[in-house]
Amino acid sequence: MKFAVIVFPGSNCDMDLLWAVKNILGEEAEYVRHDAESLAGFDGVLIPGGFSYGDYLRCGAIARFSKIISEIIRFADEGKPVFGTCNGFQILTEAGLLPGALLRNESLHFVCKPVQLNVVNNQTNFTSDYQKDEIIQLPVAHGEGNYYCDESTLEKLKANHQIVFTYADENPNGSIENIAGIINEKGNVLGMMPHPERAVESLLGSEDGLRFFQSIVKNYGKVRANV
Repeated sequence: MKFAVIVFPGSNCDMDLLWAVKNILGEEAEYVRHDAESLAGFDGVLIPGGFSYGDYLRCGAIARFSKIISEIIRFADEGKPVFGTCNGFQILTEAGLLPGALLRNESLHFVCKPVQLNVVNNQTNFTSDYQKDEIIQLPVAHGEGNYYCDESTLEKLKANHQIVFTYADENPNGSIENIAGIINEKGNVLGMMPHPERAVESLLGSEDGLRFFQSIVKNYGKVRANV
């Protein structure tokens, strides 16, 4: 597969994502600037964490109007995989590709530490290499990771099995129902606050994030091979 790693002014996890898929998985990956207008030739999109446009206004609110966003929306509408972590998750909600919003952490403090996650739904193309209800460890690093949605949206997320990850032992930000990551109804757009790309080597303290990217390649690579 060939991945586009989107780079906004203020992105700081773009290199982590590129390293994870290119150097660890051995797949193709290239940086794509926020002002690019095409994703031609790419099979997947990765939106990194960081502070796009300095996180002025709401996190991701300015990035949502970047030229590349309309192309990411088209890409997602075609059923191709789009993944956003941390600020990438915030951008996906601002762009309307995922429901809900990310608010300030309940503590009003930036949180940076490893957390335990429960794999609620392993029947997605992003999580098929995990076991259902498996507990994994990934790091978080955010100040606005408090996921919120209204009651009707929450019930819809539950009914459609769109809640993919929840915080297992400690909720670091106060998110509703301990939600750490969700997927869209079609199943090809996933956003989460924890960073799987920062947990792909034992040197980093955990390899639990590696299977996340392996799942994408395994499932969407099959689709590409059959085209």
